[in-house]
Amino acid sequence: MWRMNVLAILLAAGALWAEAPKVLAVRGAKIYTGTGAVIERGNVVVRDGLVEAASASAAIPPDAWIIEGLGLTVYPGFTNAMSNWGIPRAASSQEPASSRGRGAAPAGPVVRGPEDRPSNTAWLSGVELVQSGDAGIAQARDAGFTSAVVFPSTGIFAGHGSWINLAGDKPGQMVVASPLGQSLSVRTSGFTSFPGSLMGAFAYIRQVYLDADHYQAAKELYAKSPRGMRRVEYDRALEGVLASPRVLLPAATRVELERMAKFGAELKRDVVLYGGHDAARAIEAIKASGFPVLVSLQFPEKPKEANPDVRDSVRTLELREAAPAAAAALQKAGVKFAFYSGGIEKPSELRAALKKAIDAGLSREDAVRALTLSAAEIYGVADRVGSLEAGKIANLTVVDGDWFQERSKVKAVIVDGVKYEPAPVEAKKEEAAK
Repeated sequence: MWRMNVLAILLAAGALWAEAPKVLAVRGAKIYTGTGAVIERGNVVVRDGLVEAASASAAIPPDAWIIEGLGLTVYPGFTNAMSNWGIPRAASSQEPASSRGRGAAPAGPVVRGPEDRPSNTAWLSGVELVQSGDAGIAQARDAGFTSAVVFPSTGIFAGHGSWINLAGDKPGQMVVASPLGQSLSVRTSGFTSFPGSLMGAFAYIRQVYLDADHYQAAKELYAKSPRGMRRVEYDRALEGVLASPRVLLPAATRVELERMAKFGAELKRDVVLYGGHDAARAIEAIKASGFPVLVSLQFPEKPKEANPDVRDSVRTLELREAAPAAAAALQKAGVKFAFYSGGIEKPSELRAALKKAIDAGLSREDAVRALTLSAAEIYGVADRVGSLEAGKIANLTVVDGDWFQERSKVKAVIVDGVKYEPAPVEAKKEEAAK
């Protein structure tokens, strides 16, 4: 009992597996820099939380704390490009109140139209919901991930994404960049309320962006010459829409991908498509749009509890077959893409999904890039994360062997220059049993 209590205290404090030397080096390891050819044997040097060097000939300072890299592979820290990691389930599933003008109303009048901003929390930021002590953050690190782009997940206009590093005593220490984009959905609650249908959701989104453009123009006109003009009423939903540098649109099937490629062009914003499972069959529309794609690693499968006597439709079967090959099709077509967890709850299971993408034709190098630099490029933060280049944030994943092999083990992750080792299996079992 005493041992378990002490262990719990150490786990909560993070003291057992986190270390922060001023200078750290991995010597003689295989290195994926994220920007070029793989270095079969080289050194990575980290100083004051930043990458100082990563090359075959990088000199190791005499004061460095050294990790011997024989048999190890060093990757840029892996990123989940769209997630709710660190956000408690209760926070991510709350039904947003409608908001009108100055703020949200609790349970109020029936929503009449887009001016009432139904299903809209565009001002909300993912980092506002993150809890730094959430157990999911440590689980993600143990699986090899150093970063995630976290989004609110409720409503048509759900809110902003924030790029966070998966370490820190409080959310503010975790943020790398925010806001990164507005997450949109076209799910509705049916005809019990506006917008009521898929067509209504598209009309609503169009109207909100028209309102946002008009709102912005009116604010600029007032700021230019306010005297004699009625001031513009503050609308936090539209403020949230305007603050987003890009918009994320859901599209998994061929029909959805082709539809959203056209709809995204109509919005005249920087657009990212997410889902992407049927990308191979919609590749011409995706390529013509110029939009990058976030590919969900939750590939569609037949539910275990499904009735074996019920036959699936041809469309369903085609989507299941196409999904693992989506990334390879995007790569071949020259479309930028990154990976995200989708509905996979255990970070440790993401490796198996990525292995399916590799087995379906994606190279390991391209898979690594989609987990690292491509995600950073899509969100406009490649100047600070995503690759092992001098001056960038020191996020590294250190693996015994090849991360994509099932038997390989994550030896350490380095987040903001701080080294974390996965919790011993025995400790995890004891924590789960409590």
